[in-house]
Amino acid sequence: MTDTNLHAVVTGGTGFLGSAVVSALRARGTVCHVPVFAAAELERFPHRDDPDVRTVVGVDLSDPEQVDRFYADVPPLWASIHLAGGFFAAPIADTAPADLDRMWRMNALTAYLCCRAAVARIRAAGNGGRIVNVAARPALVPTGGMTAYAMTKAAVANLTVSLAEEVAGEGILVNAVAPSMMDTPANRKAMPDHDFTHVPKVDEVAATVAFLASPENRVVRGAVVPVYGRT
Repeated sequence: MTDTNLHAVVTGGTGFLGSAVVSALRARGTVCHVPVFAAAELERFPHRDDPDVRTVVGVDLSDPEQVDRFYADVPPLWASIHLAGGFFAAPIADTAPADLDRMWRMNALTAYLCCRAAVARIRAAGNGGRIVNVAARPALVPTGGMTAYAMTKAAVANLTVSLAEEVAGEGILVNAVAPSMMDTPANRKAMPDHDFTHVPKVDEVAATVAFLASPENRVVRGAVVPVYGRT
């Protein structure tokens, strides 16, 4: 099986990493389906005019009904890649329950609902498939000052390994990547004095995601792959 004309969902597809993942998938011939929360996200999306990149505006990925409705409109599904999420850093004393709830909904709940919908659609296609989540380095490596973020990304990591065991017999391989800080324009602006020489580039992380989501990946499942570069 080649990637040509396979269909993949990419949540968070308009972000820096998401755009790079869509580029990597399109280079393989994959048709991409990108749910978008707000139309403004499309302003800097480099693939907005590509007829094989379908965007749907107004999708709240923390709403089960909206998630199910989006996936129901996708043709026979091969892969689902879940990059949507958020970041919050503060000491626990400065982290309100509302902050934790926001991180939970943005990171863990969206991944869970999309995994749930993706499994149903991949099963319906009957050819197996791939699911790739995005955890984070703080989910694996103790990191102070971001407990709410780390906790919810750890949930994504556990979701990945647990679901991988559940669906492996159906030919659905589930994995995750766990990026460290990536080299993005936003991070360079926020940290102008930081040396980004060895920080992973979004294209490099995207290449790992694209492999895990491809038919070339025949054996990797239940992995939470560190993509830390040399940092």
